[in-house]
Amino acid sequence: MPIPTHVPARPFEEHAPLPVLGDDVHVPLRDGGSVPYAALDVAASAPALRRVWDDVAAFAPYYGSVHRGAGYLSQLSSEAYERSRATVAAFLGCRPDDALVLTRSTTDSMNLLAAALPSGTRVFVFESEHHASLLCWRDHPTTVLPAPRSPAEAVASLEGALADAAEGPRLVCVTGASNVTGEVWPVERLAAVARRYGARTVVDAAQLAPHRRVDVAGWGVDWVALSGHKLYAPFGAGVLAGRADWLEEAEPYLAGGGASSAVERTADGRLDVAWRSGAARHEAGSPNVLGTVALASACTAFTEAGRERLAAREERLLNLMRTGLEAVPGVSVLSLFGPEADRVAVVSFTVRGLPAAHVAAELAGRYGIGVRDGFFCAHPLVRALLEEEGPAGCGDGGGAVRASFGAGTPAEHVERLVRAVGELAR
Repeated sequence: MPIPTHVPARPFEEHAPLPVLGDDVHVPLRDGGSVPYAALDVAASAPALRRVWDDVAAFAPYYGSVHRGAGYLSQLSSEAYERSRATVAAFLGCRPDDALVLTRSTTDSMNLLAAALPSGTRVFVFESEHHASLLCWRDHPTTVLPAPRSPAEAVASLEGALADAAEGPRLVCVTGASNVTGEVWPVERLAAVARRYGARTVVDAAQLAPHRRVDVAGWGVDWVALSGHKLYAPFGAGVLAGRADWLEEAEPYLAGGGASSAVERTADGRLDVAWRSGAARHEAGSPNVLGTVALASACTAFTEAGRERLAAREERLLNLMRTGLEAVPGVSVLSLFGPEADRVAVVSFTVRGLPAAHVAAELAGRYGIGVRDGFFCAHPLVRALLEEEGPAGCGDGGGAVRASFGAGTPAEHVERLVRAVGELAR
């Protein structure tokens, strides 16, 4: 039976603490009715905060080319761009001498770091990583560690691998929070092990940053990478923040205007190039000033709202979702570290006898709920959790269903999902 078009929210949940665009959008149902859209796929892309959209709209008439012109709008945009960079660096707890390179996404950031690694660097990465952090090291010797079944096992596995590794530069890549299970990884402990063996650490913070505080200096990690579109900012901005030395010594990630300080043609017809230092070395081309302003606005909104307050609210909704789903006969919630693990607002599950793609389609068509199905760009991890083998991947109807939410999600959306999955399972 379809749910009512309007479901009253609980009094303390009448408004989400950070209002988002699209919270008033109605979507059609298969029976001809409509319902307010329940966006439960924020782990893929979060809707833009209204505050972010308003800030971008206010700035949009004034933006111009960054670091390119003497005109007033160019000067204004350059100032806004660099001020936004400083805002994001503070949000991430960067050290005073850290570099913060503005990129397109976490994937772009990880590939930038991969291109900047010294020759011979060995990379240590768990198979449970998102593909953005798993596939970019193909040009470097890589040790892929099995998916651990507890935080302690992750630490022990990394220590054993580093102890057996040959001398030379080493990099440990680890996620802050899983995009499949939502489980929070022991970043500080892993970074401490890495330092003990002379290795550096990069953290994929794409899923963690929208839910928990990121602290580059406090964690003792060397770099973090994240995407603005998961942090409620549109326009395709990302960040690689951390130690400057390897980035400064590497050839520019992109060759072009902005990365070069001087270009001359030599007598033999070649080009002699002097590359810039600092973040500009890896920011060739016209930078995404609107995306950067949006990202900084989102960081400011989260800081002003209070990270602890937002996390406490999400924990209540997460408990509601997990306990509700686990109570449905035939539903299995995926977990790597077990029921007591620390988690952010990401839950993946299966329904016995129903393909994941079918469940997602029914949730959309009958209940107006948007979720994700498949392998979530983390194929080895999902296969390990489902104990599957073979080449199955995105688009084949297999895998699991993922529901994810955040600071802009009303309680009614979570309640609707639990009720809908219960009806589908029956």
